[in-house]
Amino acid sequence: MSQATNQSWGGRFSEPTDAFVERFTASVTFDQRLAHQDIQGSIAHATMLARVGVLSNDERDAIVAGLNEIRAEIERGEFNWSVPLEDVHMNIEARLTEKIGVTGKKLHTGRSRNDQVATDIRLYLRDAIDGVEAELIRLRDGMVALAEREADTIMPGFTHLQTAQPVTFGHHLLAWQEMLARDHDRLLDCRRRMNVLPLGSAALAGTTYPIDRHVTAELLGFERPAENSLDAVSDRDFAIEFASFASILLMHMSRMSEELVLWSSAQFDFIDLPDRFCTGSSIMPQKKNPDVPELVRGKTGRVYGHLMSLLTLMKSQPLAYNKDNQEDKEPLFDTVTTVLDCLKAFADMVPAVEPKKANMFEAARQGFSTATDLADYLVRKGVAFRDAHDIVGQSVAYGLQQEKDLSEMTLDELKRFSEVIEPDVFDVLTLEGSVAARNHIGGTAPDQVRAAASRARAALADIKAST
Repeated sequence: MSQATNQSWGGRFSEPTDAFVERFTASVTFDQRLAHQDIQGSIAHATMLARVGVLSNDERDAIVAGLNEIRAEIERGEFNWSVPLEDVHMNIEARLTEKIGVTGKKLHTGRSRNDQVATDIRLYLRDAIDGVEAELIRLRDGMVALAEREADTIMPGFTHLQTAQPVTFGHHLLAWQEMLARDHDRLLDCRRRMNVLPLGSAALAGTTYPIDRHVTAELLGFERPAENSLDAVSDRDFAIEFASFASILLMHMSRMSEELVLWSSAQFDFIDLPDRFCTGSSIMPQKKNPDVPELVRGKTGRVYGHLMSLLTLMKSQPLAYNKDNQEDKEPLFDTVTTVLDCLKAFADMVPAVEPKKANMFEAARQGFSTATDLADYLVRKGVAFRDAHDIVGQSVAYGLQQEKDLSEMTLDELKRFSEVIEPDVFDVLTLEGSVAARNHIGGTAPDQVRAAASRARAALADIKAST
C-alpha cells in the first residue's frame, strides 16, 4: 500500500491508495510534457485572482515568483517528479507549497484539475500547431521553389499508374502543394476553434468565487472563455480535430512518399534523392534505400491509429469529465511529434530532389501519351469526338503492331486513319507541343505552372504576414 493518501483529495479516504493503483492511475510520467503550459496557466490564474481580490498582491507575487523558480528547475532538469502526486499539476503545486508555504495552497482557489488540464492541453496544442505550421510553410516554400525551377521539365502523367498524358514536373509538384494548402487551411481552422478558454469552469459547474474569465482569457491569448462549463471540461474535439488534420496530412505525404520511392527506383529512374536522406543495405553494397519517404509512408498508419484511439475514447462518455480523458495525452503527444518529424524530413528533403530530366522525357514518349492531343486535333478539324476517339484508337493499335509512337509515324501512315490529318499534326504530337497546348489556369503548360507557383508564393506570403 502507498504510505499516505494524496494531499489533493485524500481527506475523505480511510486508507491509502493501493500501490499498484497509484501507479496505474498516475499520469506524471507523460503529462510532465505540459509543465510549461501548466505554469503559464497558473500564473494567469493567480494574476486574475489578485485582480478580483481573492488573493492579495503579495500572495500573487509569491506564487508567480515560486512558479518561475519551478520552471527554471524543470528546464535545468533538477525537478523531482513524483508518481504518488499523480500528475504534472499536483507535482508543481506541491513543490510550490514547499517553496512558499501555505500561500502555495491558495493557488487552486476557484479551479479544478478538470479545467486546469483542459486549459493546459489547449495551450500545449496551440503551441504545437504553431510549430507544425512553421514546418508546413517551410515545406510548401521549398516545393513551390522546386516547381518554378522545373516548370519546363516534361514527364509522363499517369492514371491507373499507366502513362496517360505528358505533364511537367513542376505541375506535378504543384499538385502536391495544393494538397498541403488544404491541409494548412484545416490546421488553421483547428487552431481557431481550439482557442477557447476552459479555465474557470472548475470541476464542471463553475465556481462561487468572483472570477473574471475574460481577464484570464486575455492573459493566456485565448479568443474568449468557453460558454458552458460542462462542455468545457469534457470537450476533446480539438484533439480529435488535430488528429484528423494530421491523418489527412500524412495521407497526402504518404502518397508523395510512394511516388518518391517509385521514381527513385531503377525501373523508373526519374529522380535522385541525396545520399543524406537514404541508407544502404547490410548485405547488398549497391543498394541506396529511400528510407525517409518509406518511413513517412509507414508512420501514416501510426497517426491513423491515434485518431481512432481518440474517437473511441470519447464515443461513450457522459458529461462531464471522466478519468478516461487521461488517455487523450499520449496519442496526442505522439501525433504532434510524428507530424513535426515527418514535416521536417520532407521540408529538408523535397527541395533537394534532383530530377533526371532525360529519363523523364524519354518515359513520357512511351505509351502514346499524345493520343488525346491527336483526338483534339481531329475535333478541331470537324470530326466528332467519339469518331476521333475511335480513329486514334485504331492508330494506336497500328503503332503497337509497328512499334512506333504516334510522333514517329509518317504523314501517309496517319492519313490511313483520317484524310483530315495534315502536316500540322506534328505540332501537337510532340511532348513540348502537348504540354504547351494546355495553357489555361490549372493546366500543365510551363507558363501556367510559373503563374500558379507565383500565386502559391503570394498566398504563403499573406499567411506569413498574418502570423
